[in-house]
Amino acid sequence: MNVSILVPSALRGFTAGAASVGVQAPTAGEALDALVAKHPGLAPHLRTPDGALRSFVNVYRNDLDLRGLDGLATRLADGDTLILVPAIAGGRA
Repeated sequence: MNVSILVPSALRGFTAGAASVGVQAPTAGEALDALVAKHPGLAPHLRTPDGALRSFVNVYRNDLDLRGLDGLATRLADGDTLILVPAIAGGRA
């Protein structure tokens, strides 16, 4: 399946500035693997050393959170979009 992965501005330094990366993958997990294969610097920002999705990274298939679907095993359809949304903390107390 041809899917697009939207990369937030905070992570675009690892994708040579690309806001969207196209990959071919049947599941969300395999799409993230393909993304990291193209842009290895993203790996520690998306996954733990044991391969689990980091708790502060939300991934959406189109408008649906993967956590409410089948997680990284969520099947993708041709033309789907995965959206990476890392939680950002900071500001003033």
